[in-house]
Amino acid sequence: MSTFAELLLNGISLGSVYALIALGFVVIFRATEVVNFAHASLLLAGGYVTATLHDDIGFWPALLAGIAGAAAVGAAVEFLVMRRYRGSDHSVLAIVTIGVDILLTTELTRRIGTDVLALGDPWGDSVLTVGPVSLAHTRIAAFVAAALLITAFLLVFRYTSWGVAMRAAAESPETAALMGVRLGRVSLGAWAVAGGLAAVAALFLTVFPTPGLERATSLAALKAFPAAILGGLDSTTGALVGGLLVGITESLATGYQSDLTFLGRGLGDLAPYLVMVAILLIRPAGLFGTKELARV
Repeated sequence: MSTFAELLLNGISLGSVYALIALGFVVIFRATEVVNFAHASLLLAGGYVTATLHDDIGFWPALLAGIAGAAAVGAAVEFLVMRRYRGSDHSVLAIVTIGVDILLTTELTRRIGTDVLALGDPWGDSVLTVGPVSLAHTRIAAFVAAALLITAFLLVFRYTSWGVAMRAAAESPETAALMGVRLGRVSLGAWAVAGGLAAVAALFLTVFPTPGLERATSLAALKAFPAAILGGLDSTTGALVGGLLVGITESLATGYQSDLTFLGRGLGDLAPYLVMVAILLIRPAGLFGTKELARV
């Protein structure tokens, strides 16, 4: 029972980080109706800036620089690339984001090389033990940080003019534009927010018990993609629930891997996608996604 509790707590912590990444997918989709496949490179960019600066300026300033850097990269992608294709089919824009991701990831992996970069976090390998259950301090910090950021975002999304503008743009871009909503600013802000959230997620994906930031770190964004899909790409609540489902599923599948050897190796990596497919078979729009109705 203690093993299950430990795996569950780790899964909730990991899921909250996935929720941050999934929220980035959702924010951009709500603002532009585009699935952003360049999100992995934003995550890698934020982590790289933090890793390269923490020795010179300290961890917390480096983390702020990483968040600002990833937000700036996201805003630059929107302003320099995506805005030039405004009005194009959404599938075309999604393919454009794939090209952007290849370019950015190639450059970042060239810079990282074969190194594993530490981010200089203050928690180290400290572990909290309560009875038979042990939990790394980094996991606790990840959950607390994700909870605070997601709560802050939901409050901003609900009560500020930017949040109202984004909801209006998601509901009907043409009507929102006629009512004075500047869609370009909404889109720019969405990409910047998504980049900042990805930078925070990069931190908690590369601290203990993982060795650090490496070339493959960006692949973590692919694990968060099922979270956004199964929760509903147009639902902020769905991003939170989807992230927790994926995190818990991955943690339990990995923890009980030895008891499930008949299913093959690597079940922990595959399990989130199996859950996504199972849920989409029942609810094609996701758990909280909006169903589209068409008159024929």
